Order: sequence, then structure tokens, then C-alpha cells
Amino acid sequence: MELSCGRAAAGLPGMEAESPGEEYETLPSGASLSTHMTAGAVAGILEHTVMYPVDSVKTRMQSLQPDPKAQYKSVYEALKKIVHTEGFWRPLRGINVTMLGAGPAHAMYFACYEKMKRTLSDIIHHGGNSHLANGVAGSMATLLHDAVMNPAEVVKQRMQMYNSPYKTVLDCIRTVHKTEGLGAFYRSYTTQLTMNVPFQAIHFIMYEFMQEQINPHREYNPRSHILSGAIAGAVAAAATTPLDVCKTLLNTQENMALNTVNISGHLSGMANAFRTVYQLGGIPGYFRGVQARVIYQMPSTAISWSVYEFFKYFLTKHKMEKRAPY
Repeated sequence: MELSCGRAAAGLPGMEAESPGEEYETLPSGASLSTHMTAGAVAGILEHTVMYPVDSVKTRMQSLQPDPKAQYKSVYEALKKIVHTEGFWRPLRGINVTMLGAGPAHAMYFACYEKMKRTLSDIIHHGGNSHLANGVAGSMATLLHDAVMNPAEVVKQRMQMYNSPYKTVLDCIRTVHKTEGLGAFYRSYTTQLTMNVPFQAIHFIMYEFMQEQINPHREYNPRSHILSGAIAGAVAAAATTPLDVCKTLLNTQENMALNTVNISGHLSGMANAFRTVYQLGGIPGYFRGVQARVIYQMPSTAISWSVYEFFKYFLTKHKMEKRAPY
């Protein structure tokens, strides 16, 4: 049994085939809001946890003034050095707060994307796929996603730092709240949005474009979802690395770097972050950790899309079979 373009219900007993133009990607008559949210939550948790050690390395490699003991030449060397000098579980530090944030963030993210994509595509290109609609829908979904994930991202990156002063996630939350106030958890929100809106626009446009090329009938095809997700993630990650470096600086408030440029207190604002990165590293400074970011994003987005598409397919099929008469 497969759900494919124009045949969303084909092969299910007691169910008539969908009318032409209805496709698996949107599942207009089968996939409910709860299906999109459940599939999105599972996909988000797996996306952020499976590749979490590489994400920890990315945070370290984006440090503008790293401790001599925390300077790495490659992702592999960094992981090996961290495990050897700081312990086997060190690359996973902060993963629990990421899991707590990723579930609800991605549930809203995918549900919003599907709804917006369907609505805008009908307006822009009735009955067809619109890349403009995909990009706008991805950008709008990012607003909801980042509102939930930004505080988790702040805590996560502070736990990932070399010589992090925080013993636990709760200790980090309490200390940051006490010393920097509630606003510290959203200090990088505008920068995060400035990065993630173009990232997600590029990501979704590339994913849908790749699906058109290698899976034109929009059948449930795990290999096509994995490949499309990986390519989309790599392109979007490389293009938005400068913004990610600035976001990391705002999240971590890297003391050594700020002291070097005589900044007292806390760095705030995207413009200040861009200026500080340039002062400390010039143009190359904006691309610190690009290798780790691409290596992290390729499998992460591949996992996210393949898991999401599987659960969307599986849950929709299950609900349709439950409604089918015996």
C-alpha cells in the first residue's frame, strides 16, 4: 500500500481514491492536525538528539577566543579529544533540555508549515506546488519553532561550552535567570530568526525542489526523503553559517572574546554580534565551524524528513484503515 500523488487512498479497502491533484505531501483529506504534530514531534526529537555530539563540537568550534585546551582541527579530532579529556558523556551534556524543547517546537513547526503551504499554494498556484509558498510557509513556521526553542538553545549551548560553570540544566537556568534576567533566554531571538527564516526558506524550497526531481509522483519513498533532506540541510546550513556564529556568541556570551574587545557586561543585538565577530576574526570568523554545521545538518535534516514522512504516512494510513468498513 502506498500513498502517492493523486492516489492518497488507493489500495485501502472501502476507501475511494482521492481526486486528481491531491497529493501525498499534503494529504488534504487524510492527515489531521494531530498527525502532523505527532509526526513533527518525533522527527524533531530524533533530529536534535541523534547528531547531538556533533552539535556540541559545532558550538566549541564557533568559539571566537577558545581556550588553548579547546582548539580543534576537525569534527573527528574534537570528539576524540573531548571524550578523552572530559569524559565519554561530555558531548551529550545539555541533551535533555534539547529533547524537552524539540518535541513541542517541531510539532508546531510542521503543523504550521503544512497548513500554510497548502493555503498559500492554492492561492499562488491552484492545485500545484509553489516554491514561493513553500518558502513563506517555512519562514512562518520558524516563528513558532524558535519561540519555543530559543530558551532551550541558550541553556544547551552554555552546557556545551568548554569549562562550562553549570553543573546541571536546572543550575544553568537558575543562574542565568538570577544573574542576567529572563531576557537572557531571548537575547539571541532576533538573530535566531534572522538566521532561521532564510535557513528554513532555503531548506523547504530545496527539499520540495529535490522531491520534484527525484520523486515527482510524491510517493512515500524513504530514500528520496533522506536524500532531499540531506541536500536541503547542507545548502541551507552553509549559506547561513555567519548568522549561526553570531547567534552562538549571543547565547554563550563568551567572556574571553568580549574581554578582548573591551566589552563589559553582556553583548546584545545582532549588529553588535556581527561587529564583534568581524573585530575578532575578520571575514573568516563568520565561517567558524562551517564544516561541523554542514556535517551536523545533513544527517539531521535527512533524519527529520524521513521520520516525519514515515509517521505522517503511517498515522494517516492507520486512521484511514480504522474508518474503513469491515
